[in-house]
This record gives sequence, structure tokens and C-alpha cells, in this order.
Amino acid sequence: MAAPGAEHWSSRFAFLMASVGFAVGLGNIWRFPYVAGENGGAAFVIIYLACAFFIGVPILMAELMIGRRGQGSPPNAMAAVARENQRSEGWKIVGGMGLLAAYTIEVVYAGVVGWVLWYLYKAITTGFVGVDAQAAEVAFGGVLQDNLGMLFWTLVGLAITGLIIYSGVKDGIERAVRVMMPAMFLLLIGLATYNVFAGGFSEAIAWLFTPDFSKIGPTTVLAAIGQAFFSIGVAMGGMMTYGSYLPRSISISQSVLIIVVADTAVALLAGLVIFPAVFNYGLDPAAGAGLIFQTLPVAFAQMPGGWVFSVLFFVMLSVAGITSMVGLVESVNAWVEERFGIARHKSALLVVGSVGVLSIISLMSYNVIGDLGMGGRNFNDIMDYFSNQILLPLGGLFIAVFAGWMMSRESSRDELPTLGAAGHSLWYFLIRFVVPPALLVIFVVGVTG
Repeated sequence: MAAPGAEHWSSRFAFLMASVGFAVGLGNIWRFPYVAGENGGAAFVIIYLACAFFIGVPILMAELMIGRRGQGSPPNAMAAVARENQRSEGWKIVGGMGLLAAYTIEVVYAGVVGWVLWYLYKAITTGFVGVDAQAAEVAFGGVLQDNLGMLFWTLVGLAITGLIIYSGVKDGIERAVRVMMPAMFLLLIGLATYNVFAGGFSEAIAWLFTPDFSKIGPTTVLAAIGQAFFSIGVAMGGMMTYGSYLPRSISISQSVLIIVVADTAVALLAGLVIFPAVFNYGLDPAAGAGLIFQTLPVAFAQMPGGWVFSVLFFVMLSVAGITSMVGLVESVNAWVEERFGIARHKSALLVVGSVGVLSIISLMSYNVIGDLGMGGRNFNDIMDYFSNQILLPLGGLFIAVFAGWMMSRESSRDELPTLGAAGHSLWYFLIRFVVPPALLVIFVVGVTG
């Protein structure tokens, strides 16, 4: 049962917008289209969709189900459901792993969102007029050397995130995502439509949607499994926390299908926004994160209407970054509220403030302390490895084991009534026998390189 005064989503639309906003991050926007094109285009997309529905959907259902049934932050939700099923409360450690993953990701991610906001400012004030490849590289290098500038824009991003969290679920998160997410969808559609006439669109369509089954092999399947797992935002505590705010009247299974389809659609639309410019101006589609900050400004400088396109593009990226940060921070914030018995206002200031302090170390890792670290990894590399290669795969694996083997079948059926008997049997099989081996493979490959 929900605790007295516990907050809940006012509608399924609000929950869906928050969940899709959390799932759609900066890396997903540039990485998914590139990985798809590199691994066979439409052939990869087909494999990805299979992985998303047979791996991503079951574990996302499990995380939301545990959150709603446990009615608390991830550690407390796991402990409550464990007690209900006469299991050890030690399972709360799995919820704690999700919070630790969210926090470590947020420390580094806040700086990247700061870059996006800084480039939004650059787009508004200059539109990247006259920027060529060398100038773009020098400009981004200058950003990485300017600690005060990076800190300022990182704190701007954290301030926006903190204000949303500070205001609560209905007055903060819901109000923000009801405006920001539809705006992001409209921007994506508008920018993709612009590219139909601006050039490079047919090449981008071929890159993304021409099936090349000759590229399909074990590496491609592994890439699809990893993309399906990482792109929907599970095992970071955010989805479990959002699940704890979910009323019983909202179907988890139907909502999850919408979230996964929307997440995939956004990634593909982003490809139709980014890659036409890449191909039209002979740029490198494999530029990775540099695609956003070094490659695309060159395209903006050359294209007709580049100022408008660049501003709208970085507005879209800013929305994706902020809504992901909200989910990451909210999961930790919910636990701090419960653990220390303090008001949301105070916990939001505490969590966001601590992230801001630690982000200083992250920002300095791009320059003055870049050579300090362990095993050839600096602070950011260590945080990334610890969260993405260890905490997330293991956390997802343990969530799957808990939902499939520790929870009673009756408990999960009670939370997933709209699946029906056959649908629940399929979910139960997948969460027990398909998801754990897949996540174990992701963990082993990630750790061994």
C-alpha cells in the first residue's frame, strides 16, 4: 500500500512522457542511428526490435512492477516485495546498486548536458557562421580547457533539473515533461521534414533502412542486445522510482510497449535529423560524441537556414538531456527523502548540490587531472566503466532473477493483469530463462573487453 501522502502520477500520459524522457538520452540520439547503420541498417533494426521486445520489455515490466508493488525508493521497494514473498530483505542491495549507478552516471552526465546547453547558447548567439572543421575542433578543445565555463553551464543544467525535482511529481516532473516531451517530438519531426528538402535524406534512409544481412553476425547480435538494454534506462533506479508513483489503474504492460516503441521511434527520427547533414556535407558518421560538438557545427555553418536548424537541434538535445537527468536525480532523491526523513525540498537541494560538487572532478578530468586515475583510466573513465559495465548489467540481471525466481507467480500476475494468461506465461518464461543469460553475456563481454 502507498504511504500516506505519497505522490502518484495524475495520468498515464504524464507517466509515459516522464518515462520516455528518462529513456531517451543524449547518447541514444547519436549512437543508435550510427550503430544501426554500421551493423546492417534495417537488418540490425529488426534484430534490435526483437531484443527490445524479448529482453528490454520483460525487464522494464519487472522494474516498474517491483516499484509499484513495493511503493518506495528502489532499495525499500525491493525489501518490501522480498518481505511479501518471504525472501531476505538483503535484496534491497539490488535497489541500492541502481541508485549508485544513477548517481555515478549523473556526475559525468551533468557535464555533458552542460556542453549541450553551452552549444545551445553558441547556436543562438553565432549560429556557427563561418565555422569549418578546424575551427570546430579548436572550439570544442577550448570548451574542454575552460573549467569555469563548463562548470557554469553544468550548474545551469543542474539548476533546471533541481527546480523540477524540488517542485515535486505533479507540480515539477509532470509539468515539465508535459511541455518538454511533446515539444521534442515536434522538433524531431520538423527537423527531419526539413532534411527531406535540404539534401542527404536519401543517403540517411539508405544508411538506416537498407537491410544488409551480410553484416549480421555474433557481434551485431551482441550490439543489438546491449542497445536494447541500455537505451530504455533500466537498472538505474529511475524506472523503479517512477513505478512507485504509478496508480493501479494504469496498465504496466501496455505502458511498457508504448515506452519501448517511442524510445525506438525517437532514436530513428534522430537519425533522420542528424545523418542527412552528415552525408550531405561529407562528414564522418562514426564521429561518436564528437558528431554533435565538432562535426555538426560544420554542417550548420554551410546549410541554408543553419542558424534556425542549429538552435532547434540543440533545444531538442537540451530537452533529452534534462529529462534524463530528472529521472536519474529523482531516484536518488526519493531514497534520501525516505532514508533521512526529510522534506523533498531539502533532499533535492542535497542531492543536486552533491552532484554539482563531484561534477567539478569530472570536468577537471578533461584537462588538469586527466592523467590521474587507475589502470590507464581517469575519473570519468572509471565512473563510466563502473556504472555501465558493472552496475547496470549486474543490477538488471539481479532484477530479472528477483522478478522471475523470488517473487511468486501470483504477485507478478496481480501486477500485470492486462497481459492475460498466455501473455503472462510468455513474460514469465522470458524473465526467467532469456533475460538473465543475455545480461550475463553483456556483463562478461563488458568486463573482459
